Amino acid sequence: MAKVEEGLYYSTTHEWVKVEGEEALVGISDYAQHALGNIVYVDMPDEDDEIARDEEFGAVESVKAASDLVAPVSGTVLQTNTVLDDTPGLLNSDPYGSWILRVRLSDKSELDALMDAAAYSRFCESL
Repeated sequence: MAKVEEGLYYSTTHEWVKVEGEEALVGISDYAQHALGNIVYVDMPDEDDEIARDEEFGAVESVKAASDLVAPVSGTVLQTNTVLDDTPGLLNSDPYGSWILRVRLSDKSELDALMDAAAYSRFCESL
């Protein structure tokens, strides 16, 4: 069974959000990295790009498939994790320690639409 980390928010498309004040880190869950397999490339937006909740903001490519990244929250991209350019496999080995984006949240109430760890665990078990 996939590992689910407490204290994060989760989307139905398997992205996680870690809130830090008015900013948030966004990554993919352990469930997502297991489903994808060996990740070989991460397509990320540019700094200062605007992302919108439920809209595609990039992609993760593995040896098996490519999967769109869907924004769990809206905001402005403050930083991308450039380490993933050279070592995208970090998303496999440490999905909760390897964030993809840091964003300035434009509407914190959007977090209410996401799942906590318990709800996300139940969601994954139902798949």
